[in-house]
Amino acid sequence: MSIILPHLPERPGKPRNNGITMMMDKGLSTREAENFLENNAKHTDLIKLGFGTSVVCSNVELKIELYHKADIRVYFGGTLFEAFVIRNMFEEYLELAKKLKLTTVEVSDGSMYMHHSQKLEYISKLSKHFTVLSEVGSKQKGVEIPDEVWVKMMKTELDAGAWKVIAEARESGTTGIYHSDGSANTGLINLINKELDSTAILWEAPTGKQQAWFIKLLGPNVNLGNIASNDVIPLECLRLGLRGDTFFDFLPSELVELKPDSEKYHQLD
Repeated sequence: MSIILPHLPERPGKPRNNGITMMMDKGLSTREAENFLENNAKHTDLIKLGFGTSVVCSNVELKIELYHKADIRVYFGGTLFEAFVIRNMFEEYLELAKKLKLTTVEVSDGSMYMHHSQKLEYISKLSKHFTVLSEVGSKQKGVEIPDEVWVKMMKTELDAGAWKVIAEARESGTTGIYHSDGSANTGLINLINKELDSTAILWEAPTGKQQAWFIKLLGPNVNLGNIASNDVIPLECLRLGLRGDTFFDFLPSELVELKPDSEKYHQLD
């Protein structure tokens, strides 16, 4: 059964370059992954095997196969990339990604310090074999990157071969492009939007409030990531104006007039 409603925003089909949803798999079992795919596969473009879970979980190879069959790009989180690099094991990381038939990888320097020129070299080398996502921003609290440096890093990483640049927020949504209370760092975000093509950016937005904020700012086809497995469909509803936070955002003006306000309720005499 398919329910048709008018006045829903248009969503591009997969594979798509914008309107991307990245789900963060923090250790789903094989059965949980299968259950996730039943309703979420068509709404999910990317799946990140979060932080170091690929080392801990025993079902990684099978999950990668399941996700690929569902036409979803899957990749290791950037923390695992850094765990290999800091141990001087980049070649071993490269061989592991090939062995598991990954087509996508993430390059980050959010946990460790890496000279930016070295990061660009990794992006350039990996882009010859994989689709590369590069992440900008530190995971360490108290580490501040000037806004202009954020923008410069994003631009040079795209030039080096990254398909998308990820704006860091961690799974908590309390660092990087957000303040410690989870509110958006609007100065940084506005500068990034001014200087870069929005389709080249994947904004990490783990909370519903952050997702709604970006949809209101950039529209239903903004690229969003670090979405929990049980939040992919709620996010799709936000994109379509089928949740309260975005209910009136995509309706024609004559229907927006039906938006409730206090004055209307005072007219019930």
